[in-house]
Amino acid sequence: MPDNNHREGSLDAPTRYPIDWKSDKFNDPNDLAQELERVFDVCHTCRRCVSLCESFPRLFDLIDESPTLEVDGVEKSDFSKVVDDCYLCDLCYMTKCPYVPPHEWAIDFPHLMLRAKAQRFKEKGASLRDKALTSTDVVGKISSIPVVSQVVNGANNSKILRKALDVTIGIHRDAPIPTFHSNTARKRISRRNEPKDFAHKIGLFVTCYGDKNAPDIVQDMIDVFEHNEIKVELLKSEKCCGMPKFELGDLSSVEVLMEQNIPALLNLAHNGLKITAPIPSCVLMYKQELPLLFPENKDVQAVGSAMVDPFEFLIGLNEIGGLKTDFKQPFGKLAYHVPCHQRVQNIGLKTKQVLDLVPESEVVVIERCSGHDGTYAVKKEHYDSAKRICKPVVKRITDAQADQYLSDCPMAGDLISQGVTEIPHVSSAFSILKSAYGI
Repeated sequence: MPDNNHREGSLDAPTRYPIDWKSDKFNDPNDLAQELERVFDVCHTCRRCVSLCESFPRLFDLIDESPTLEVDGVEKSDFSKVVDDCYLCDLCYMTKCPYVPPHEWAIDFPHLMLRAKAQRFKEKGASLRDKALTSTDVVGKISSIPVVSQVVNGANNSKILRKALDVTIGIHRDAPIPTFHSNTARKRISRRNEPKDFAHKIGLFVTCYGDKNAPDIVQDMIDVFEHNEIKVELLKSEKCCGMPKFELGDLSSVEVLMEQNIPALLNLAHNGLKITAPIPSCVLMYKQELPLLFPENKDVQAVGSAMVDPFEFLIGLNEIGGLKTDFKQPFGKLAYHVPCHQRVQNIGLKTKQVLDLVPESEVVVIERCSGHDGTYAVKKEHYDSAKRICKPVVKRITDAQADQYLSDCPMAGDLISQGVTEIPHVSSAFSILKSAYGI
């Protein structure tokens, strides 16, 4: 039991320690069990994070229903239930927990859950469903082939086939599944005229999702950049950022993907470019998770330092007078959902700051988890939980009586759209800006 005389927490900024994932200690099941019990005991005496996700209510229910009403009364085998409900959003670490490093208790709940996931993956591997859901490069390459994409999208919209997927491999029949495009973002970009030598440049990591599932977002993003005389430099080729494998605990695959992507990204960084991506999770992966997984790799650190959120880049440009404000039409009242993996970058509300530049427009900010979180909401065992987590977001959007709404995470937006039926869903803030600019 933690000493209640030291419950005041730390007033210092949270400090993240490197993840020593190849060490004997990290992979020791007994040491993991002891650390899970220690951290769960601290969480039990605090309970500030109960409203964030399902992991904490799950833990507290296990404790409250145990014979001792303490962590020592919970069966160690039930600890996995808490791990299963953590989708590594990082909000507990960055927004709620008073005991994160440099506090002496050094609680890092998300990375402890990652450690548990990594040990389980190393021991048991993953199901066919989980392997497929996290193998985005392979699935995307096949599903974006002309004709094949039509078949895949048709199957995803078929109630009969979705029911079969629900029963056979555990993909919930009602969960939102991304659409695949044969006219990918990279194909569209290759057909564009090479822009003139603008005053500004930025590197773009298109991402597997942006390329094959959300090419319109990437196209709108580039249109907004080029309107502001920002030349976009692409990688010749790229692989998944590794976040899906990271969430699965497959850290060896994360390392392989890192080794495939870093050289090309490093070339952009060495040329003095900032690098961005259309998906917040991909930005976070390079900004935070990979530098913590590979702290001795100077190339990873250099890429991490170069990686920025796209609106972080745009508002920085505005601060030096480089962002155009020649907006031609307002967008009205917009409900804007800030995804978890953007919030925990600690950059502030950069998207809102850019949108606030549009006259006669209003942005209502919603800082709450959508519940989608990577592959979590797609899984049969978690879909209902994801919908419960999403309810407050849906209510805030509905209560705002906005003209339209968006999320900086397109996957979060798709889940939110299942609860918001009367208000138009806009694909991205870039789409809003593009319309405001009249381009």
